[in-house]
Amino acid sequence: MRYFITVIFAVVVMSGSAFAEILTVDPDQRIEVRQGRQAKADVDGFNIKELLKSNRSKKAVVPETIVYSRSWIDGQPKAGGRDDQWQCLAEALYFEARGESVKGQFAVAEVIMNRVDHDYYPASLCGVIKQGTGRKYQCQFTFTCDGIAENIHEKAAYERVGKVARLMIDGAPRVLTDGATHYHTKAVSPSWSRKFKRTTTIGVHHFYRQPTRLSQN
Repeated sequence: MRYFITVIFAVVVMSGSAFAEILTVDPDQRIEVRQGRQAKADVDGFNIKELLKSNRSKKAVVPETIVYSRSWIDGQPKAGGRDDQWQCLAEALYFEARGESVKGQFAVAEVIMNRVDHDYYPASLCGVIKQGTGRKYQCQFTFTCDGIAENIHEKAAYERVGKVARLMIDGAPRVLTDGATHYHTKAVSPSWSRKFKRTTTIGVHHFYRQPTRLSQN
């Protein structure tokens, strides 16, 4: 008997949003990811807990109230601290969710942050976003392995998602998706969506939380 875990393959559509298809990952690979979390963090960048600790030591300021609107986010100061981890998250939000509402962008950011905290995924933002890149049918976000140059053409949209990324890294509360680790558009219905708990729906996306333990096939 073998165990399999289904994970998202996020495909970018013209609007900048993403939908999910299903991949099966060998359990040995899952164990390797879990056991190698710290090593991956050392290679990919800060472990998220160390990153948050570093931000607190720098007295990063997160507004007491987050308003999920374009006018509010546009009124926030330009994102600072543009290190590698910020860039990975900002680019993921740009290529995966720039066409979504601000609330939808925060929700996608929550999924990425939640994966960093989950034992089945790498321990850094760049590690989660680039997981599987370079292996056929294994990358988690298509923009990292679709062969298309990752050029930023919509500067205003990039600055906007950059602010979302900065706020999330600095410790903005994750209150939108109830711990979601997966999402897909309403246009598709992957098999894992019948096994994972749906936590919410925001815009065109359904969000799901992966169980800690997986049932045996």
